[in-house]
Amino acid sequence: MIQTMIGIDPLTVIHPGAQIADDVSIGPYCVIGEHAWIGRGTRMVSHVTIDGWTEIGEENTIFPFVSIGAPPQDLKYAGEKTFVRIGNHNSIREFVTIHRGTKGGGGLTQIGNGNLLMAYTHIAHDCSVGNRCILGNAATLAGHVEIQDDVTLSAFCGVHQHCRLGRHAFIGGYTVITKDVLPYSKTVAPRSTSVYGANAIGLCRQRIPSDSITALQKAFRMLLVPGRNTTQALEEIEKDLHDDSEVQHLVAFIRTSKRGVYARAGGEDKE
Repeated sequence: MIQTMIGIDPLTVIHPGAQIADDVSIGPYCVIGEHAWIGRGTRMVSHVTIDGWTEIGEENTIFPFVSIGAPPQDLKYAGEKTFVRIGNHNSIREFVTIHRGTKGGGGLTQIGNGNLLMAYTHIAHDCSVGNRCILGNAATLAGHVEIQDDVTLSAFCGVHQHCRLGRHAFIGGYTVITKDVLPYSKTVAPRSTSVYGANAIGLCRQRIPSDSITALQKAFRMLLVPGRNTTQALEEIEKDLHDDSEVQHLVAFIRTSKRGVYARAGGEDKE
């Protein structure tokens, strides 16, 4: 029986159809469903529930009371076969919920590698989270959200359906996101959402070249000039900074946005 494998507590319940690598560690009171696939070196501390067609990669650590692969909170969902796919080296903290996809949204909720999902994070159906992201306590993603690589989404942030968060963005605590967040930006909404320029400290930590950081800072200054619309700003950015690949990514992100982007300059809170 799989329950007698070394590293699997006898108080856990595992369906015989589950596929589990021989060095996985599963603590007490976990429930692993029929269609689960769990890769080498992954550790579940206790009280973890894995449901549905869920694939979890290697060397992940999953803390107590996490639920992965449960049916989506979508009234259109009718029990169809949809998926959760999680990569490697993720830390998934207490009470995180990750729901599987829906037929109408592509059928897949996906998380990359090296992410930290802090306690009470919720990742809804059909979301895509990239690599090396940090989602703070109680960060909440509605359906179909795309988070690119190296994003920090601080505590108690809420993200509306179909929004994109560009790579290396930093979003301050309690921000409610209803539009796309610019890559490389610092964005915060204590009362109204504003962009505070390039996330220079975060970009340095991610070892983005200093020339690119300087170019991005200049691009944000062009983008956030009062009285200039986004189209005019993009034309100027493309003319003056077209040689930098990070700036090119910023421009492409804005041009491909379907929900609009946050591009209002921030300042001190006057209230």
